[in-house]
Amino acid sequence: MKRKHIFLTGFMGSGKSTIGPVLAQALGFGFVDLDEEIESREEQSIEEIFQVAGEPHFRSLERQYLQRFIEESSSVFALGGGTVTIEGLLQDLKRNGILVYLKTDAEELVARLQGHTHRPLLRGKDGRSLSEVELHKRIDLLLQERIVYYRQADIIIETTRQPVETVLESVLKALAGILHNNDSRTI
Repeated sequence: MKRKHIFLTGFMGSGKSTIGPVLAQALGFGFVDLDEEIESREEQSIEEIFQVAGEPHFRSLERQYLQRFIEESSSVFALGGGTVTIEGLLQDLKRNGILVYLKTDAEELVARLQGHTHRPLLRGKDGRSLSEVELHKRIDLLLQERIVYYRQADIIIETTRQPVETVLESVLKALAGILHNNDSRTI
């Protein structure tokens, strides 16, 4: 039997953790914020995991927990911004549900993420906060690395300067379109 989940992907700050709960409620699904689950179960912040064990270990935890949660009932998942870059995971996600990319332009991401020092990939090597120019360069670089994965989503929704209600409506409309086409992964 096919699993029926909605996986929200996109850069940090794109709205996955904001849209996820309201989308789950609208669909009558559970909601899982993968980053929050990892922090809770590991009893460490993502920042601490990165400092102690590094990014490869964190990506391993993402895969491990996600694969465990996929076996549970239908859910909307807010994935980490880099989760889809884990080797082979993108195909697993698409096999087990519908992948939705919440697309946000770099300028909007800079505005949303400025001052978020708890995000290890958005700090300098010495742990300091990045200037706005440095943050923009970092976001541009990470977006360039990840865009090839994000573009493989089943649904792409623009979130730049869009209110939550508009994004939610767009996602629900796109999901209805997939339902109409009798896609076997549908909700």
